[in-house]
Amino acid sequence: ELAQEIGVPHISSYALTVEPRTALKSMIEKGKIAAVEEEAAREQYEIMIEMLDDAGFDNYEFSNFGKPGYFSQNNTAYWFGKSYLGIGPSAHSFDGIHRKWNINNNSLYIKSIQKGQIPVEFEKLSVKDRYNELIMTRLRTKWGISVDEVERSFGLKFKKYLLREAKKLIADGMLEWKDGHLQVSKKGKFLSDGIASELFWVEGSD
Repeated sequence: ELAQEIGVPHISSYALTVEPRTALKSMIEKGKIAAVEEEAAREQYEIMIEMLDDAGFDNYEFSNFGKPGYFSQNNTAYWFGKSYLGIGPSAHSFDGIHRKWNINNNSLYIKSIQKGQIPVEFEKLSVKDRYNELIMTRLRTKWGISVDEVERSFGLKFKKYLLREAKKLIADGMLEWKDGHLQVSKKGKFLSDGIASELFWVEGSD
């Protein structure tokens, strides 16, 4: 309500993840703070969606809401697999196939740069990895997964697999079709990560 009152045009709201080896994790384990209840989190999320929709916000990604013209270009680039360059300690880069990350030690980073060396580690994503990332990221958006794009990028085998695995989720009301795209339904929105995992390509898939 406060954000609406002061005219904020974009809101990101992420569910709390309790990380290991943190003060919060320790306090929950000791009973000093109650753990987050999933049902309460779901109810709060649904209230937020309804309130922001009434206020003219578009829930264009699971945790992001923007008014027209105020979608995050940075985050949208991640969800659509666009290339990006990270500069400095701990920065990450992506070129569509390789994911790279600079070392997180400031001193070693500077010394490497002074020696003309780029202190970076990287991994090359397999076709399976890239397909699974597309499934995971696109399902979180209002645009969903373009079946034609899956075929163009990965071939007919992956398209057939996607359509086959999606059938039960569509029948259960978790996924729906819209203009050639598979999208998470309102019913399945809070379960989008689990839905994505049902569509992942795993070893032995055909």
